[in-house]
Amino acid sequence: MTTEPRVHVIHENPEWFPPFLAAFDAEGVPVEEVLLTAGTIDLDAEPAPGVWWSRMSASAHTRGNTHSKDYTRAVLGWLEGWGRTVIGGSNVIELEVSKVRQHALLRRAGFDVPRTIAVFGREGLPAAARDFPAPFIVKHNQGGKGLGVRRFDSHDDFAAYVAGSEFEEPVDGITLVQELLVAREPFITRAEFVGGEFVYAVRVDTSAGSFELCPADACEVVPGAAEPFQVRGEVTAEHPLIVAYGQLLRSAGVDIAGIEFIETVDGRSVTYDINTNTNYNPIVEASAPVSGPRSIARFLGRLLERERSPHLTLV
Repeated sequence: MTTEPRVHVIHENPEWFPPFLAAFDAEGVPVEEVLLTAGTIDLDAEPAPGVWWSRMSASAHTRGNTHSKDYTRAVLGWLEGWGRTVIGGSNVIELEVSKVRQHALLRRAGFDVPRTIAVFGREGLPAAARDFPAPFIVKHNQGGKGLGVRRFDSHDDFAAYVAGSEFEEPVDGITLVQELLVAREPFITRAEFVGGEFVYAVRVDTSAGSFELCPADACEVVPGAAEPFQVRGEVTAEHPLIVAYGQLLRSAGVDIAGIEFIETVDGRSVTYDINTNTNYNPIVEASAPVSGPRSIARFLGRLLERERSPHLTLV
């Protein structure tokens, strides 16, 4: 590792990193990747100087990097023990890998959240599902990219799925059974934040019925399908939900995140996901008033300047 202060980016997926690398280059912010799929740390050695940003993903296990989340926990503990500036620290990785934690944080802050039961193991799933009218959905507690999300229109079909060979085992053994939310119009909204401040909102088309809502260019898109991601310009920083999300993130110490909500047929605005490993869609970026990756590069660059000049006042 270099001794020159810079932004160190912890991640496990090279496919998703190029837009961020380009943004750091465009903003003139020195950056170094820390690909956390293997390696060592000397716990008695001082970490390299600069700002450390963790963008470890809850879906790392789907790319063969099951232990990268645990490696991240270890590295973040080491960095925080040495007093390094860390964005996406220990509190954030725990939020990233647990929808239970996200639900609890949102509910405590007063947001409308979907009714949910967390089931440990497989055996209790059919009984838990009977607390919900059909149709209902299930999802993995530790997911990402719509992993493990399925809709069931009958309890008998779900019981057969749980007992069958096609059952998807969650990586942490926790499956969520959740009420099915029906959108007033076929889309959900993802609000992006950097430095706890609103960047823009994205309308994500769900008319095809998919739960795969990953916006990154590296995610698979159905050939011939219409572009599902668009800037939702009418959702501004003054929108009541956006104001409340900003307050929530700042109070929780979450600097970079995408928060998803759905406006339902019965008039609810339900918040159901906090993604601290947010990615950005290239088509949205081309039309957005500001750039998500470049906002991150500027934000981290300002923190880096403060590291270099601790008496500097940043605005």
